[in-house]
Amino acid sequence: MQKTDHTPRLLEDLPAAVAGKLALAADEDVLIRVHSDLTDDRTYGAQWVLVTPERVVVAPEAGIDGAVEVAIDQVKVARTEALIGGGSLEIEREAAPTVSVPYSGSMAAKFSEVARGIEQLRKGEPFFINDRLDRTRCEKCNRLLPEKNGICPACIRKLATLKRIASFMAPYKGRAAILAVASVATTVAELMPPLVTKHLIDDVLVPTVGSDLSLADRYDLLGLLVLALIGVRVWSWGAELIHHWVVSWLGARVTTDIRAQLYRRLEMLSVQFYDKRSTGGLISRVSRDAEMMQDFLVDGLPYLIIEGLMIVGIIGFLFSMSWKITLLVLIPVPLTLLWSILFWRRMRKMFNKHSRGWSQLGSRLNEALHGIRVVKAFAQEPRELAAFEERNENLSVVSRGTARNWMALWSTMSLVTGLGILIVWYFGGSEVLRDELSIGTLLAIYSYMWLIYGPMEWFAEVNSWMTRAFAGAERIFEIIDAPPEAYEDPDAVAMPAMQGKVHFDGVTFGYDKSKPVLHEIDLEVAPGEMIGLVGRSGVGKTTTINLVSRFYDVDRGTLSIDGIDIRKIRLQDLRSQIGVVPQEPVLFTGTIAENISYGKPGAELDEIMDAARTANAHKFIMAKPDGYDTMLGERGAGLSGGERQRIAIARAILHDPRVLILDEATASVDVETEKQIQESIARLIEGRTTFAIAHRFSTLRNADRLVVLEAGRIVEIGTHDELLERDGRFAELVRLQREVSAIIAIKD
Repeated sequence: MQKTDHTPRLLEDLPAAVAGKLALAADEDVLIRVHSDLTDDRTYGAQWVLVTPERVVVAPEAGIDGAVEVAIDQVKVARTEALIGGGSLEIEREAAPTVSVPYSGSMAAKFSEVARGIEQLRKGEPFFINDRLDRTRCEKCNRLLPEKNGICPACIRKLATLKRIASFMAPYKGRAAILAVASVATTVAELMPPLVTKHLIDDVLVPTVGSDLSLADRYDLLGLLVLALIGVRVWSWGAELIHHWVVSWLGARVTTDIRAQLYRRLEMLSVQFYDKRSTGGLISRVSRDAEMMQDFLVDGLPYLIIEGLMIVGIIGFLFSMSWKITLLVLIPVPLTLLWSILFWRRMRKMFNKHSRGWSQLGSRLNEALHGIRVVKAFAQEPRELAAFEERNENLSVVSRGTARNWMALWSTMSLVTGLGILIVWYFGGSEVLRDELSIGTLLAIYSYMWLIYGPMEWFAEVNSWMTRAFAGAERIFEIIDAPPEAYEDPDAVAMPAMQGKVHFDGVTFGYDKSKPVLHEIDLEVAPGEMIGLVGRSGVGKTTTINLVSRFYDVDRGTLSIDGIDIRKIRLQDLRSQIGVVPQEPVLFTGTIAENISYGKPGAELDEIMDAARTANAHKFIMAKPDGYDTMLGERGAGLSGGERQRIAIARAILHDPRVLILDEATASVDVETEKQIQESIARLIEGRTTFAIAHRFSTLRNADRLVVLEAGRIVEIGTHDELLERDGRFAELVRLQREVSAIIAIKD
């Protein structure tokens, strides 16, 4: 049972067969208790890993035989190793073989935390692990989820989801009330014609025995009943018009509100949230899931409401006319529902195949036409024709199968509903012949029968439609409910005027917590100082500047600005005083002026032009036909790489940050452009605390200090000349870069 203190734990339910053999002491504090899904020989089966402050126990689920116990003080290192399709927890011991616990890829995150926890205990550090792991299976039905931490379509609480969707209608109660009235009115209008027809036949055309109406009275009644039918049709038309107008407005309005709330939350979520999710999947939630929900609100939900009310009303009328025939008429209903459910289950698979077939055909067509020059250059027209024909034929096979299944549905439905017709005519006709039922009543029953059978054919598909729509709604609500960044933290410290003193004190951080990228970084940066971060790819340079921007929080140690822990500073104050010039500048669709003023909305044109001049961008901007009003395409289409970089620098200059981050700001540009960018950077860094990353070490000559990183640790600190004289790691990197440049120059 989990302890009541606040220490995070990973505790999975231990099978009684294993628990009874481990003989844990009553007071033993179990911090981790998890299972793997592979045995030592890499076959499927469970092994259990238990971690306490004193020991680690690895035991197979089949029994205690083969269990291994390792004292924490005997652990040399605990780590995870990535393998094909999975991984392995490796526990190295001081004087014994390494203990390995293999697992599949779905458990990688969990065992990463296990390794992290063992390492913390081994080093005597505070025990702190992430006990909220990504979910890959549904906690209720154990089905694989469509995506990590996603929604299980099979376990959606439809009623709860519908209530939450309905809660968005609260601001529009008036229209919701009109919709309810219009739905009832539409249902009543649909139920009235068979009743009017019944009286038309029984009282006018074929009067029942004992009728005392004269011919003139029947003519009058005929006129009234025809007028009643006209009135019902007008009533139905008006109710449907109001119903469709209101439901379309409400559906669009509610979906717009949900989409807006979703996007607001997406904007407020952390970078770490985006690291775990694909951008395409998030865009799909804003577009496809929201659209699917709107379609259901506009079409599906009204259909369910009206048809549901209709069926209840029809069954009530039928029982009032003849309970015997009603029971007989309802006999085909279960058969219709069962066949509809089975059919739509099969058809969904066919539709998926059809969709994939079209996707493959379109993808091949798109590739072939976009690459037509390559196709012709290599004379591969026959190959492309054969590939297209193969996909086209596959699509044809699926299309024929879909058509056959449609034919099977409607022919079977005709057979089943035909059974209902035979029942009505035979048993109803028999009652008419015995004068137990009037002809009008029989025809009314016949009409109502079709109103029941029709919706039954589509019931399963509407249910599937509702399931998909609610799954989309749950995915949307999952994002809305995700905790945002701490912009609204009431305990945060205001810092409207930052000086720019940055202090790393024993900072350790890793994206995978069991594999830190940075190890115990100690660095103090004075206000206005320029720091160059140097090292090979993957040593932690970008991670360091990500921590300064607080895209991530440190795992251990403290990162402070002006003596205040960065986690306690108001996030708006922090980010508003940090400027970033990335390696690949991100520009938005809009004018050049709008992109420069992105960090300072409402800036005057004079301010924008001054920033552009400082960034050496004014000259090329004015050479454009529309100058600062030149429209840029997506990601700055229409500008060269160097021009985009100078726009980004102008944006940072206008933003006027106290802490500046330059991430490979001169990468992938020619020498002349680099010179212009270097001049603009020299103006930009004046008086600002600056962290700069550059792959050309010559560009960091003006840095006050260079910090050389190796394997996530600081190995050297000093000026450019000092580090060269020291002839250490930095000097080695400079020599290597010169050798590469010399080789390139010879080839040129």
